[in-house]
Amino acid sequence: MQNFMYGELTDKKTIEKVRQTFDNYESNCFEVLLYKKNRTPVWFYMQIAPIRNEHEKVVLFLCTFKDITLFKQPIEDDSTKGWTKFARLTRALTNSRSVLQQLTPMNKTEVVHKHSRLAEVLQLGSDILPQYKQEAPKTPPHIILHYCAFKTTWDWVILILTFYTAIMVPYNVSFKTKQNNIAWLVLDSVVDVIFLVDIVLNFHTTFVGPGGEVISDPKLIRMNYLKTWFVIDLLSCLPYDIINAFENVDEGISSLFSSLKVVRLLRLGRVARKLDHYLEYGAAVLVLLVCVFGLVAHWLACIWYSIGDYEVIDEVTNTIQIDSWLYQLALSIGTPYRYNTSAGIWEGGPSKDSLYVSSLYFTMTSLTTIGFGNIAPTTDVEKMFSVAMMMVGCKYFNFFIENYCYWQFSWLQSQIG
Repeated sequence: MQNFMYGELTDKKTIEKVRQTFDNYESNCFEVLLYKKNRTPVWFYMQIAPIRNEHEKVVLFLCTFKDITLFKQPIEDDSTKGWTKFARLTRALTNSRSVLQQLTPMNKTEVVHKHSRLAEVLQLGSDILPQYKQEAPKTPPHIILHYCAFKTTWDWVILILTFYTAIMVPYNVSFKTKQNNIAWLVLDSVVDVIFLVDIVLNFHTTFVGPGGEVISDPKLIRMNYLKTWFVIDLLSCLPYDIINAFENVDEGISSLFSSLKVVRLLRLGRVARKLDHYLEYGAAVLVLLVCVFGLVAHWLACIWYSIGDYEVIDEVTNTIQIDSWLYQLALSIGTPYRYNTSAGIWEGGPSKDSLYVSSLYFTMTSLTTIGFGNIAPTTDVEKMFSVAMMMVGCKYFNFFIENYCYWQFSWLQSQIG
């Protein structure tokens, strides 16, 4: 605030509060008497809000002013000396017609046709974009703005493929499925190619600097990407499935490449950054929590099967462990394990589809602390893992209920207020 806007009638305490609000980077609102260039006093309802960048640093202040002179005691200045109070009020009403139009609430038709906040965010409407997004900076021809329509669409494609990877990678690693199915092999190869193209695009995409400015210098863009996500993105786009598809690949090397595919799950960090923009919407939070619950249950189901698969056959003595949950499941559904004397290996057992469904069923009942008992842990490792699952389930539902209650309270508050 400039000192020339204050005058002899401006309250000194309000001036001090305004100064402290700016000094402490706070949000506040005041009713303050300011002066025009011709020294005419005007009452304003002033709102101050600090604007922070991605690093939580205040880069500027947003100040809004609403003329409320109409609602205050008419001010006696030099031009109105000797006037009656009614005459001064009449002049204030005449000069404040525009104020009345601004303060008039929206009618019902305007409210009905107002777009939702979520729709505006998805469409990147200009009303909610930061200032740097509304004023496109000058960039070299080969540099892409990180908020343009093409990059936004591309990011959503990468987001969907990342979720696909988060589901398929643990399944393929745990169940040791070689991609002999041509259709799945082609699909995974296309995903790898898209992730590779994403690396190329990231080397030519602007980013927001520490001060909130858009960085479009090619050298700075490349250095920033090399220091942040490049290594993870590179490891996530290697064609592990094509290598595993060859029959003559050594089993140890195949297992190593299958394990390296788990690195792709680190891309979920980018998903978390994107979804953070939608956490202010209660319904979006609930949908996200349900999806995360299903994803965690899927991961735990893959780990639960891996434990059973490791323990069901003792590789040292080549004997079956009858206390393993896999052996008990095989007996209960009528597909027991059989020893092939000619080949010297154990065969049979439930199909992979049945094993996955049973594993997911067990993790779901454990996370929800229901536990019917028809699939139960028997070995020490299985019991320890089950205890850990129940602890995760309790913590998750505590977090779920807290967010649901907070959303309900916010919704009721918005309806009342």
